[in-house]
Amino acid sequence: QVQVAESGGGLVQPGGSLRLSCIVSRGPYGYYTIAWFRQAPGKERECISVIIIPHNTTYINPSLKGRFTISRDTTKDTIYLQMNDLKPEDTAKYSCAADAPYGTPQEMCKEGEFHSWGQGTQVTVFS
Repeated sequence: QVQVAESGGGLVQPGGSLRLSCIVSRGPYGYYTIAWFRQAPGKERECISVIIIPHNTTYINPSLKGRFTISRDTTKDTIYLQMNDLKPEDTAKYSCAADAPYGTPQEMCKEGEFHSWGQGTQVTVFS
């Protein structure tokens, strides 16, 4: 089973940038799906972006497109979430998750599609 662990959260001012990392410990197969989610206090968990390995097909939540980007470093087995122009409403706990590729990236951008989760990393945007 693929396992994941996040890093890179922290405090940032509005308009700033952060890059989160999701380190992937691969299972026995070369194909899997990695997704980024976030959950703000009192709100439901929201899917940000999905990437399917090894084809690197991606999906990003339309509400975040243009500010958030998902990418992969094959040499480090790491998936990144680049977040630019951060806003106070981006404050949340960010988590990455892994599972087999059961559908397209857009189809898999749902919390229930994933069974392996990291501990999460807090991102706080404050002025």
